[in-house]
Amino acid sequence: PERRAAMGRAAVEAARAVGYVGAGTVEFIANQDGSFYFMEMNTRLQVEHPVTEMITGLDLVEWQLRVAAGQPLPLTQEQLQIDGHAIEARIYAEDPDKGFLPSTGRLIHLAPPAEGEHVRIDTGVEQGDEITPHYDPMIAKLIVWDQDRDLALARLRTALAQYRVVGVANNIEFLARLAACPAFSQADLDTGLIEREAAFLFPEATDPPDEAWLLAALAELLHESAAQARRAATASPWDALDGWRLNGQGMRELRLRRGELQRSVGVVSVPGGWQLTLDGGAPVLARGELGRDGGKSGKLHAQLGERRLHAAVVIAGERRHVFLDGHTHALVRVDTLHTGGQGDDAHGGLRAPMPGKVIALLAPAGSTVDKGTPLLVMEAMKMEHTLTAPANGTVKAYRCAPGEQVADGVELVEFEVAP
Repeated sequence: PERRAAMGRAAVEAARAVGYVGAGTVEFIANQDGSFYFMEMNTRLQVEHPVTEMITGLDLVEWQLRVAAGQPLPLTQEQLQIDGHAIEARIYAEDPDKGFLPSTGRLIHLAPPAEGEHVRIDTGVEQGDEITPHYDPMIAKLIVWDQDRDLALARLRTALAQYRVVGVANNIEFLARLAACPAFSQADLDTGLIEREAAFLFPEATDPPDEAWLLAALAELLHESAAQARRAATASPWDALDGWRLNGQGMRELRLRRGELQRSVGVVSVPGGWQLTLDGGAPVLARGELGRDGGKSGKLHAQLGERRLHAAVVIAGERRHVFLDGHTHALVRVDTLHTGGQGDDAHGGLRAPMPGKVIALLAPAGSTVDKGTPLLVMEAMKMEHTLTAPANGTVKAYRCAPGEQVADGVELVEFEVAP
């Protein structure tokens, strides 16, 4: 409380010294010993203002408008009361595994947690909107409140586990790991936190659990059944997908892929559901139902053997995004009659990681380079990004020129890996 009061006095004195009237935010840098130093003043409300609103019950935007209209502040500093603890997490279209590189694209699926007394969502986009390179890639601000910091952190972890975004890379799982990090939980905080806790915040990638593959297959089957029911009045009996055979059981196979890992799910229809066999293992009885909206929200209530699961599976093109236990698993439905069974995941070449402007070509065409050699510099979202050689090899040719505006995913460099 003493440091808070001292900071408040310093902020007021700074504003008074320059005759400032209106909303403003003064920032300080604090030492562990309690000393603090002026850093800057932003002449506006900042993105964190909902935190103050959640612990005071006030609307600072309303106050800003009242002051601008010449009205006095509704309350004095002495009349303000703080209740509980609030935390804000910024939901960003960015890829933490690629140095927090911003991501662009259409929000194919956007489902935030439910709002209430403990959870607030501030956003300017909705499902179907585009995240473009022309503006900040923030999707939303997630603000949680409870009586103390430990309870607020629990609220934050729960809300992040319920947040679902498909269409752009995002930082939701990174934020969930941050909220679960012991150093963060214990408020052992400084500007080196991410580097210091890198092992916890950026764990080695692991394969999706068996349940994710089975849920993706179950969602596929439930969507097929729903589509068949809608056209039942006019459908041919040859369109039936119930596995009926004149003699014996009919089995079909669904193939799914994550990166280089491909797995097979054998499907046999049984009364009320399906018997699923993952890679020839033990069969699992699978039953489930889609959300009340017919699966548009992705919600899936499932039973795999003796286990009941509440998950979500969002189908986007060939991809099946499985949201389970706070993690997202993007699986590709493999069609063996299409592109040799590679699905829509195949790609190659050195490509633009996002829309942007080519600033410079650093290595001459035809030159032999080592892995990690800078090849090209792009500018996007007010930042410069350097593309480097993925391996030892030769720069065969550039497919862009300095000053050229390029789209996301466009091949920029023709590169040949050394044998």
